[in-house]
Amino acid sequence: MEKNIEIIIIEDEEDILELIEYHLQKEGYDTVGFLSTENVEQFLEEESPSLMIIDRNLPGVEGSNFVTYIRDLGYDIPVIFLTAKDQESQLEEGYESGGDDYMTKPFSTKELLLRVKALLKRSGALTNQDKIKYKDMTLDMLRKTAFINGDPVALTLREFDLLLTFVKNVDKPLTRDFLREEVWGSEGDEVNDNAVNVAINRLKKKIDPTGEKGYFVPVWGVGYKLV
Repeated sequence: MEKNIEIIIIEDEEDILELIEYHLQKEGYDTVGFLSTENVEQFLEEESPSLMIIDRNLPGVEGSNFVTYIRDLGYDIPVIFLTAKDQESQLEEGYESGGDDYMTKPFSTKELLLRVKALLKRSGALTNQDKIKYKDMTLDMLRKTAFINGDPVALTLREFDLLLTFVKNVDKPLTRDFLREEVWGSEGDEVNDNAVNVAINRLKKKIDPTGEKGYFVPVWGVGYKLV
């Protein structure tokens, strides 16, 4: 993609951390998870994430104190707090420490995704998400059109959805079952493995006629991945 949107999650409950990462990645975001604030400052020095989701009840440090600390260092990354604290004074304390939004546990993952999207839009990180870029490819989400080096490629809607699924999951081996569910939907039960292979081969020939770019790599026993 042109600019992978990277989100940090700092949550000491591993099952919650994994749940949040799973749903964010499914939406196409890159995620980096931490079980404590240790190493987060070093990560911020090396990377430029678009958003931080942080639990207030962390081992060794209160989440809002850590956000105050990184704000004092000059980091203005948008922050969503997760917390079991829902008293008005505690919510106010979270906002005053530099938080941009707040969710109390237990929370709906759907609501979290909506809040993430809203905050990314406000911060400007999602201003150009009607177009997704990867290497020399551009996918126009509104017109369902693909371009290679600016030139349009004649894809069917199914082929566009197939390419989009791979672009959203770069470097991840995708099973044929996953592709059937994501691309064919309710019709997937009638699509056999050979039909999936044929669809991928047709797509490959359209976006890389000479085969020299090697976009798609077969993963033995699994399926395919886009590299």
